[in-house]
Amino acid sequence: MTFGQALLVGLLILTAILAIRWQAILTSLGGFLVDSQPPQKADLVLVLGGDFWGSRVLIGAELARLRYAPIAVISGPPYQGRPEGELAVDFLVQKGYPREIFRVFGHDSGSTIGEANALRGELARRHAKRVLLVTSNYHSRRAAIVLTLFCPGVQFISVPAPDLGYHIDQWWNDDSSRRLFFSEWSKILGSVLIAYPTYLVSRWLGLMAARRPCFRVAPLFLHGGRAQQHFPYLGHPLGPGDRLPCGWPF
Repeated sequence: MTFGQALLVGLLILTAILAIRWQAILTSLGGFLVDSQPPQKADLVLVLGGDFWGSRVLIGAELARLRYAPIAVISGPPYQGRPEGELAVDFLVQKGYPREIFRVFGHDSGSTIGEANALRGELARRHAKRVLLVTSNYHSRRAAIVLTLFCPGVQFISVPAPDLGYHIDQWWNDDSSRRLFFSEWSKILGSVLIAYPTYLVSRWLGLMAARRPCFRVAPLFLHGGRAQQHFPYLGHPLGPGDRLPCGWPF
């Protein structure tokens, strides 16, 4: 058998497998978006913004009530002038949960990456090393990936909340599920292949700028006022031996 014949046979076999197993393959791709792990003891429960009167906050509250973590931090941007988390806490207290187990973290971001960047400092401030991550099921894989990338040093254990708008089985036959599937997959690829590398490069450039050496001003450089000509934002004349501020453009 020639190479071309072997290649043709292989393509025919692959086509037959896809024809027989295409539903199982699509279901696996849909199921990948759901990252579900058994809950375990953690430093805190983190509920991502976007569902402050629904299953996300209820799952987060229940995890805290069952003492998997001492507190549940409810993240989210403002809604009608108030942080989402405050509205969520009011809702949960009405459901019988004690107010003292909740903390509110407000931010202005409308994206998962922006939320992760905002949360990085808060998690460090709380010395969180293990976090139970609660978000909608279809969003759980992307959220875990993004937070792991942008909040290094923290272990995120995904405990997703059910969402009636996403069906793993037959997602391709449902408009809502189909939109969520393609949106989440495109955002996962964009986060891993574009956003995170860009973040690493910008962080590296920032570190390099911070480490740029400071230069003493030579008397020759001051001749004819050339320091002020090149650096008009300097507020006073430079003298021999003075240093130019670190990180200023050259």
